[in-house]
Amino acid sequence: MKRSYIIGLIVALVSSTMGFSQNPVQNQPRQVQPQQAKPQQIQQQQAQPRSSQNQPQTPPQNPNRPPSQIQSQTQPLQSSGVGPSRQTQSSNTPDRRTPRQRPSETPASEKTPSLTERARIKNEEASKAPAHVVWLREMYRNIDLEKDNNAALYFPVQPTGNRMNLFTTIFKLMADNKITAYNYVLDRQEVFTDSEKVDFENILKKFQILYKKEGTGDNARYIVDNSDIPSSEVLIYQIKEGWYFDAATGTYKSQVLALCPLLVRKDYNVGDITTNPLFWIPYENLRPYLARTMIMTSDYNNVMTYSIDDFFTKSMYKGDIVKTVNLKDQSLAQQVGDDPEKLKHAQDSIENQLKTFRKQLWVQPDTTQVADSKGAKKASAKKESAKKEEKPKAVKAEKSSAPASPTKSVRRTR
Repeated sequence: MKRSYIIGLIVALVSSTMGFSQNPVQNQPRQVQPQQAKPQQIQQQQAQPRSSQNQPQTPPQNPNRPPSQIQSQTQPLQSSGVGPSRQTQSSNTPDRRTPRQRPSETPASEKTPSLTERARIKNEEASKAPAHVVWLREMYRNIDLEKDNNAALYFPVQPTGNRMNLFTTIFKLMADNKITAYNYVLDRQEVFTDSEKVDFENILKKFQILYKKEGTGDNARYIVDNSDIPSSEVLIYQIKEGWYFDAATGTYKSQVLALCPLLVRKDYNVGDITTNPLFWIPYENLRPYLARTMIMTSDYNNVMTYSIDDFFTKSMYKGDIVKTVNLKDQSLAQQVGDDPEKLKHAQDSIENQLKTFRKQLWVQPDTTQVADSKGAKKASAKKESAKKEEKPKAVKAEKSSAPASPTKSVRRTR
């Protein structure tokens, strides 16, 4: 009995070991494999990005399978770079297509210059008022764009390629909420405070300009077609100009302080022409954008070598003085009347005052007087030499008509 029992026990052990290698589902406990598989699943969830939440779920693993089969299913998904996991990651990653494959962007004619940090710092330095101004004269000028000297600010009327005129640039900057405009009040100086800010939407409604609004509040953006921008009707700009002398640097020059576009509209039914000032804009807010907007200033050279900021900084414009800052705050028309001759005389007198003040700033050095004395001496010397040349020459004695006496030969006689 004992012998047969031992033989049966050995046969059972052998069969059990052979059965485990062939059919592990019957002999393997169910609770062992899930405990080994959970740490691997946790590591996979931590290693995968958030986009893996959108991945298609794999069928649940059989906890009765041996570790060799579980690893054979999980390892290919971790090591290989193909399959559903890579597709979901590529869908959430940023677009890396070439420029030819990207969707069409906004044309260059509809873009406004962007303001970089370097441009902002440079504009702050240029906008600082001189520290030691001992003389200042502020005045207002009207720049007529129909004159040839100012045509560079008017053309092209509509954006053409990368070219854009002054008003279109200002209009698009306001539509993109990049600059702020202020109210224009007749017979009053401009005030740049928060209470005087202009709502761009009110301007669009007032002058009946078609637009489309996107966003709200500070993120509001107004989309206006290029053909609806009234740049062809802005024929005059009124600028505030300041002439100053800085004692620290010894410089005397002018600077544009503010700018106001004037909308000129003609009523063909009545025949009247109305001039509507739109708004005031501080030039320091416009400078960094105008410095990146190039214009063509010559008919002979079509290369855009100057920017709009250069046009104002170098005083390449021509305009008539309409007002000077005075104690009574009166314009020239209020001071001298509407007579064109008197008005022209007042404008010329102001221009002469600026030129005279500039000449009186510096005294001529002594070297110029020495040079003048040397020049006078040279001139007197030339005059004296000319007088000497004009003296009559001595008259030679006339030959006598009597026959000449015979002369002796000088030859030696042998």
